[in-house]
Amino acid sequence: MSWMSKLREQKILSVTLMVATLAVGIVIGTVLNTGVLADKNDKPVSDATPLAIPNPVQLANEFTALAKKMEPAVVHVSTQYDGKQQQARQQPQDRKRRPSPQEGEEDEDSMELFRRFFRGPSPDQMPRGFRREGTGSGFLVDPKGYIITNHHVVDDADKIVVKLHGDQTEYKAKLVGYDHETDLAVIKIDAGKSLPYAPVGNSDAVQVGDWAVAIGSPFGLEASVTAGIVSAMGRNQIGQQFQSFIQTDAAINPGNSGGPLLNIKGEVIGVNTMIATQSGGYQGIGFALPVNTAVKVYNQITKHGRVTRGSIGIGWGRNQEKAELLRALGTKNGVVVETVEPGGPAEKAGIKPEDIIVAINGKAIKDGDDLVGRVSETPIGNTLKITADRAGKKMDFDVIVKDRAEVFAKDPRFSRFRKEDEPVKDEGSEVKFGIYVRGLNAEEREEMKVEEGRGVVVTRIQEDSFAGEIGLRPNDVILSINRTPVSSVEDIRKVQSTLKAGAAVAFRVMRQNPLGGRNGVPRYASTYITGTLPVH
Repeated sequence: MSWMSKLREQKILSVTLMVATLAVGIVIGTVLNTGVLADKNDKPVSDATPLAIPNPVQLANEFTALAKKMEPAVVHVSTQYDGKQQQARQQPQDRKRRPSPQEGEEDEDSMELFRRFFRGPSPDQMPRGFRREGTGSGFLVDPKGYIITNHHVVDDADKIVVKLHGDQTEYKAKLVGYDHETDLAVIKIDAGKSLPYAPVGNSDAVQVGDWAVAIGSPFGLEASVTAGIVSAMGRNQIGQQFQSFIQTDAAINPGNSGGPLLNIKGEVIGVNTMIATQSGGYQGIGFALPVNTAVKVYNQITKHGRVTRGSIGIGWGRNQEKAELLRALGTKNGVVVETVEPGGPAEKAGIKPEDIIVAINGKAIKDGDDLVGRVSETPIGNTLKITADRAGKKMDFDVIVKDRAEVFAKDPRFSRFRKEDEPVKDEGSEVKFGIYVRGLNAEEREEMKVEEGRGVVVTRIQEDSFAGEIGLRPNDVILSINRTPVSSVEDIRKVQSTLKAGAAVAFRVMRQNPLGGRNGVPRYASTYITGTLPVH
């Protein structure tokens, strides 16, 4: 063996011994290190006793039972606004005032402390062409999907979406009807199944100090439950004429609008509508419209599509609350007539300003609210025996009750009391225009120089409809269709029924000139809007 071979073998042996030594060292170090850690972990760092999670035991009480029972009946309402409906609604001045034709006026600026709590900016503050969204609440009252909410939650919405508790499905809702004067609306969804609904209580039985529970979607947080008590009843100086609120300290915030106020039995006693706040959020004072009022409105909307209230066409001021007034005039009770609507029921019956109405059908009148309540709930066309004091002499008048919307139809301040717009349905027809219209009033006819018996105002255009595609707009006045004069919904339906798919249609309309007229008076021009009905 050469010395080179021996050197190679010694080198290999040295490397082998070195590797073996390193391996043994690593193993020993690992064992020692593991042993040290184990020894450290075996020693407690303190004398603390470990915590244990007990078996789940639910602590049932009246509030938890109520929440479980009622949450499925409370819904989350979201709305989308494109600005289309807003442009078709009443003039801006209608939103700035809260007139009461039989009680005088109340400036909304003086009500700055009291705010409705719909979550989202007002449609009046929305730039044209800007889409916005808002959220509110509502509650099911019928297994068929009928829902009560606040009108200001869905007012002017282009799309209403409802979500049920525990269900992420978005149901498109239909607006059945609404009532400006109580701020209530009825919407409906088709869920394809029977739905849980909230039982209605009797708000006349509510007392100060009763438990009150509110459920809703404050700030979009669905199915939030808060509790408090009834703080006061009959708060009627903070809303409109037919709003006499239940006051509660149950926490309600933006997004609670339209949700139910419940008693401890889980019955609806009110509809959460308004809060008193200086911060914009909850400060311990909330207001709910009594459910008895809501039921009357709901029944009229679901039966007739709108709310009608009786009127005799008189007015008076709020300064009659002082007892000295009646004593000075020689009576103990009653309402002093200050104004009589020309051509109204009271004027026709002979009632005059300064008469003091002291009784209706032999029953004494306490005050203005008593008179309004009794007259407004009298069926249209019924006759009331009004007893009045005129210069110290009692006189009886037979007064026929009329619809408030008709009695004050000529007064532009009360335009919102007119009959609601009507959809032109496609029943029995192969085509659908997709418009909502209403009749012209006397003031509009005079302004546009439209003869009596002609014309309807377009109030809304349905999304993706034929009318929208050809360029009809809200506030257009349709005079004729294919040379056939129209003055009502029925006239349009008749024309519609004669048309077939693919037919040409020409709407003659009056449209306001965007450049305006002289001295601020709107100027209108006649034009034709034409199109061909789609073939499906």
